[in-house]
Amino acid sequence: MSSAARGTPPRTLADQLRGWPDDRLARLLQLRPDLASPAPQDSAQVASRAATRSSILRALDGLTTLELSVLDALVVLSQTTREHLVEVVRAETGAVEAAIDRLVDLALVWESPAGMRALTGVADAIRGDESLGVSGLRPVTSHGLSAAQAAERIAALSPDARRLLEHVTDAGGEGTTGNARIPASPAAATTPVEEVLAHGLLVPQGGGVVHVPGQVGIALRGGRTTHTPRDDVPPLATTSRDPDLVDRSGAGAAFETIRRVELLLDHWGLAPPAVLRSGGLAVRDLKAAATELHVEVDQAALLVEVAAAAGLVAEGSDTDGVAAWLPTHAFDTWAATEASDRWLTLVRAWLESPRLSALVGTKDPGGKTRNALAPDLSSVFCVEARQMALAELAQLSPGLTLATGTGVPSLVARVAWLRPRRPATRADMVAWAVAEAGTLGLTGLGGVTSYARELLAGDPVAAAAALAPLLPQTVDHVLVQADLTAVAPGPLEADLARRMHLLADVESRGGATVYRFTPSSIRRGLDAGWSGAEIHEFLAAVSRTPVPQPLSYLVDDVVRTFGTLRVGHAEAFLRADDEGALTELLHHPRAAALELRRIAPTVVVSTIPVDLLLPRLRELGAAPVLEASDGTVRVARPDLQRARSPRSRSVAAVGAARDAARVAAAVTAVRAGDRAAATSPVRPPTATTPTTALALLRESIEAGGGVLIGYVDNHGGTTERLVDPLRLEGGQLTAYDHRSDDTKTFSVHRITTVSQVSPRP
Repeated sequence: MSSAARGTPPRTLADQLRGWPDDRLARLLQLRPDLASPAPQDSAQVASRAATRSSILRALDGLTTLELSVLDALVVLSQTTREHLVEVVRAETGAVEAAIDRLVDLALVWESPAGMRALTGVADAIRGDESLGVSGLRPVTSHGLSAAQAAERIAALSPDARRLLEHVTDAGGEGTTGNARIPASPAAATTPVEEVLAHGLLVPQGGGVVHVPGQVGIALRGGRTTHTPRDDVPPLATTSRDPDLVDRSGAGAAFETIRRVELLLDHWGLAPPAVLRSGGLAVRDLKAAATELHVEVDQAALLVEVAAAAGLVAEGSDTDGVAAWLPTHAFDTWAATEASDRWLTLVRAWLESPRLSALVGTKDPGGKTRNALAPDLSSVFCVEARQMALAELAQLSPGLTLATGTGVPSLVARVAWLRPRRPATRADMVAWAVAEAGTLGLTGLGGVTSYARELLAGDPVAAAAALAPLLPQTVDHVLVQADLTAVAPGPLEADLARRMHLLADVESRGGATVYRFTPSSIRRGLDAGWSGAEIHEFLAAVSRTPVPQPLSYLVDDVVRTFGTLRVGHAEAFLRADDEGALTELLHHPRAAALELRRIAPTVVVSTIPVDLLLPRLRELGAAPVLEASDGTVRVARPDLQRARSPRSRSVAAVGAARDAARVAAAVTAVRAGDRAAATSPVRPPTATTPTTALALLRESIEAGGGVLIGYVDNHGGTTERLVDPLRLEGGQLTAYDHRSDDTKTFSVHRITTVSQVSPRP
């Protein structure tokens, strides 16, 4: 039976873990997943892993400013009662109690026989990060002034001496005395330094260096470890707006996101951009996408990255076998679903994606421009910053939104309080998250929409249902006008929008979209396999107004000239039934670069390859088609180009199930190991493997006990050393060696056995 089960305080952290119920141990392994992989042998090994520096740093990364301050206070006090810890932290009692409970659940704090204490290694981890805003106090010394004596002597200081002591305390608690002497009494002091020394408020360390003991620093701050409260969470700067207006604004942005992703990938299905040799999308292709979608480049980068994260676009090969960014087969399935479900796919991918689209177009440290879809454009902190920013916004009441100008900085300050150990780029990530959430329709006018609240609460089905009635109703027709334009009086149905985008260019967007028909846009449809009759039939079917003659004439003119020139392989040849068409082409001012030569009245050859000749002829205004070796015409169908759908990147549900199974297996393994240890004969614990040796050494550090180690010296001989372990990190054991009566460092890989002996008195 463990000591905790018998009602006595656990002697070590491992004892405490043995006394925890399975659900609490499972919660620890969920909060600190590195402790469960691979499955630990028993509670001693869990405790050993929890005390490693890397694991402690990961756990500290998830603490709030208050929790770090409570942990720091415990380090200063070394070990104390829960009640005393609550007294010295400058915060509300309830908040401090909750912070203590969380620290215990994380196994960063445990109940030793002498009181609560921080896990070994926590002190070094906190002291090594000056950006945390912790107290900066040194630990309370075990000998010397009591807290009451320190307060009494501080009260007797002169104002100058007190200011000096406060300065040294706030500057890290260490200073030098210079030429100052230690007078026999405070009355004999002639300077503030001598006065402080005379009162014994500075402890000499040798070499003229002195430090301020923790009890003196606490007394200086009125019995607290910090000057200011640590539970004052920065408030959000907000303003009031109509919740319905927030929803309508967000839904409008959501619909635009869906429509633009569709248009972009439809366009890339026709003319896919090439993949850079280093990976990613070329700057010119991103700018072309922005022009195509009528958005800024940064918005285009976001849409491209989100589409890729959702598995709708991936690297594939175009019809010429060149690596290109292509819509995937998943895009076709996605495009056939309801608009609200399409939005849900995009935003869930964004919430889980570590991609930093906001960095697209900026320079890396080497001065190179960062490209969209580049493999290195990601951060492990991005997802957490994004989700925390939205979680804080979702806590606002409906109708409260971030204030213009001051709202985002206040949110940055709030997240910084929640995660003070995160990198300096966190502020940018939070600001980017707010902007991107607005573009994607999760927020409207700076506030979280009602349907986004459902999604953030973990109910995507309810989110889609709440969004659906807010999306604009689609229309199935256009109004064709005599000036070769067509007006869509609302958002077009997906298939109709796709076909209109093929046959016409978007001239303006807004409540109504204006399309313009041009010779090049009609040729685009012919290139995709449409016939003239199909174009006429389509226009007559979708227009609520009669198709005007100018548009009919335009279609007929383009159809008449389409295919007049036929390109084949010679290196390349051009053939036309109309001699005049070839003559006109040969005399074109820019035809010299095509290296054309007439070999017959209706045949011209070129030394330029077909894949280069075709686009250059189209730049000159010609409309050639590709001719096969048997003389038949080949019409390319680039809109059918697709890449293989990548494996689903939305792994939250799968990952959660896998983590739960892993934690359950780890708990089972730990309990089995504990039962085996409890049923073994009673004898001092001995370790003979590296894993068990590390666990026993860490357990001895926590308990303050001595161990007998077998150690291989530089000559290959093995000796036994009775040592008191003090610190274990970087493959080195620092311990007090009883044989040499000195503190020594031992290489862990040279330790062959570890046997526990009685604790230090």
